[in-house]
Amino acid sequence: MTTPPLALAPSLQHEARHAATGEPAWMRALLIGAALAFIALFLVLPLIFVFVAAFGQGISYYVKALLDPDALAAVRLTLLAAAISVPMNCVFGVAAAWAIAKFDFPGKSVLITFIDLPFSVSPVIAGLLYVLVFGAQGWLGPWLDDHNIKIIFAVPGIVLATVFVTFPFIARELIPLMQAQGRNEEEAARVLGASGWQTFTRVTLPNIKWGLLYGVILCNARAMGEFGAVSVVSGHIRGQTNTIPLQVEILYNDYDFTGAFAVASLHTFLALITLGLKTWAERHNAELNSPEVAA
Repeated sequence: MTTPPLALAPSLQHEARHAATGEPAWMRALLIGAALAFIALFLVLPLIFVFVAAFGQGISYYVKALLDPDALAAVRLTLLAAAISVPMNCVFGVAAAWAIAKFDFPGKSVLITFIDLPFSVSPVIAGLLYVLVFGAQGWLGPWLDDHNIKIIFAVPGIVLATVFVTFPFIARELIPLMQAQGRNEEEAARVLGASGWQTFTRVTLPNIKWGLLYGVILCNARAMGEFGAVSVVSGHIRGQTNTIPLQVEILYNDYDFTGAFAVASLHTFLALITLGLKTWAERHNAELNSPEVAA
C-alpha cells in the first residue's frame, strides 16, 4: 500500500507557486505598483475631481442643480430608456443564447455575427442609421409623418438607439455559460415529459440566473451611460429628449461647470452602484462555481 504524498503547508504552497512562476520579488512589486498608480491616476482621481467640482459652489448650489427641471427630466428619461431597453434585450438575449447553445440550425453563425454587430459599429453611425430610416427625410419618414408618429427627436428614437447599443451584452454573457453547461439536463427533462417552457423555467433558468443578472447589470450600465447614438436621435430638446449624459454636455457648453459636474456626480453615483452590484454578482457566481460548492 502506497503512502499518499504529504500536503504542503499553505506557506510552502505560496512559496512553491512563486518559485514556479520564476519572477523576482522586485518585479512583482513593480508591476503591482504600476497597476495601482495607473488606476489612481486615470480612474480614482478623476472620480474624486468630479465630486469636488460638483460641490465647488456649496451644497445649496449642488442641490439646486440636481433639482433643476431639465436635470430631473433628464434623469427620468434616462431611467425610462433603461427600463424599456434592458427588459427587451433580456428577452432577446435569453432567447438567442438558448437557441445558439442548445440547438443546431442553419444560419447559426450569422446570428452570432449580428449579435456582435453593435460592438463593431460606432454608436454615432447607429444613430445616423435610425435617422436614415425614421427621420423626416428617411425611408419611413413621410409615412410616419402622415400617421402623426414621431420616432426621431422623441422618446421612441432614444429607446431604439439604446436597445441597439446594449444589444449584445446579455446574449454574450449567456452564450458561453449555456454552452459550457451542455444540453444533457434539458434533454433529460424532455425525456421525462417536461414541456419546453417547463424545461426552461425549471432547468435552464436556475442554471443561468446569476449569469443573467450579471448581463442585466452590464446592459443597464451601458444603457444609462450611452451618449453617441442617443445624441444623434434626440435632437437635444431641453427638458424632453436629453438624457443625463446629454444634459451634462449642455450645461458644460453653457459654461455652467458646477452644474455640469453636479449632474455628472449623480451619474457617477449610479455607475458606482452598478459597479457594486456587478461585483456582488461576480462574487456570488464564483462561490457557486467553486470546487468546494460543486463537490
